[in-house]
Amino acid sequence: MSQNQLIKPANQNPEISDQMNSDKKPTRAEVEAAVRTILRWTGDDPTRDGLLETPARVVRAYEEYFAGYNEDPKAILQKTFEEIEGYDEMIVLRGIRFESHCEHHMAPIIGRAWVAYIPRGRVVGISKLARSVDAFAKRLQIQEKMTAQIANTIQEVLDPQGVAVVLKAEHHCMTTRGAHKPGTDMVTSRMLGVFRDNPITRQEFLALVTEDQRIG
Repeated sequence: MSQNQLIKPANQNPEISDQMNSDKKPTRAEVEAAVRTILRWTGDDPTRDGLLETPARVVRAYEEYFAGYNEDPKAILQKTFEEIEGYDEMIVLRGIRFESHCEHHMAPIIGRAWVAYIPRGRVVGISKLARSVDAFAKRLQIQEKMTAQIANTIQEVLDPQGVAVVLKAEHHCMTTRGAHKPGTDMVTSRMLGVFRDNPITRQEFLALVTEDQRIG
């Protein structure tokens, strides 16, 4: 064996190469090639007519599924209104449908969000609350983290008296594979400020959630 064969260049070591390129976003062509590899791995033929355009379609779909990485949830909530005639009661947006993907299997998470806050002198447009939910949903997620992210961001940007968030969702990684438990959903909540400290305020919000158990 020659000396050249014994000495393996660093850029031929997969682990080193992966580490060096980890911060570089793959090109569209590279992602489409990866999809073709998956198609071959399934046992199908990516060159047959029905699959020729599949890699490009998958990339376009993923751009939509994961558009949240290009959104700044804090920036979405920055524009507020102060002419509210001293309104300081609960504001609730109910049944915000969202689609996300679990970070463990990249399987869909389909659900709804209930978001409430009690303003301290300023409010945000209701569409901005829905958009902030989407900004976090359209990423690889776990539901617990997403719940906390939504609540913490609203609290940080709006500085209200309190924030409450409830998410209810079906995880396809559990309903269509693995445990195969269709019809099962997961509920998570995050209470901040008066929603955490005042049981009456918390109960008022949860009652509004309970009477509006939409999902899907």
